[in-house]
Amino acid sequence: MRKLFDLDKKDYGQCTSEFVRNAARSIVIKAGKVAMIHSLKYDYYKFPGGGIEKDETPIEAMIRETLEEVGLVVKPETVHEYGFVHRVQRSWFDPSQKYIQDNYYYLCEVEDTLSEQDLVDYEADEGFTLEWVEPNQAIKTNREKHHGPKDALMIEREARVLEMLLNEGLV
Repeated sequence: MRKLFDLDKKDYGQCTSEFVRNAARSIVIKAGKVAMIHSLKYDYYKFPGGGIEKDETPIEAMIRETLEEVGLVVKPETVHEYGFVHRVQRSWFDPSQKYIQDNYYYLCEVEDTLSEQDLVDYEADEGFTLEWVEPNQAIKTNREKHHGPKDALMIEREARVLEMLLNEGLV
């Protein structure tokens, strides 16, 4: 899979250990809009997806997370690799740890019917909501609004992936 870009804060010089948690995310495009999670509490957009479990492939994780977070059922036969973003920074949970994450993005289609969300506590607290959004609106929100304690690097990652989709004429 092609590397889209690196995000490296270079703020981990004093870290004594590393923590790796890779993730997989869906890119679903319909009629010029992208299916995204909108955090109503912190007003940012992100692609549906999340952490890859021990016995999961990235595609299996992306399908599971997309269903859980936004209720969209991915059609497995439509899944195509888009690329990955390599992210490195000091962990926000443990300042002695260097956090490393590859985020794998997949273009895919979804069923027309919507299932119920199955959110973990923090996702429900943030008011995760499925929105079909124009990319420029999500980019503007992610870059111009205040997002409270949320990780600015994660929010910028999503804006940059949206820009790439626009520049490549995919949306």
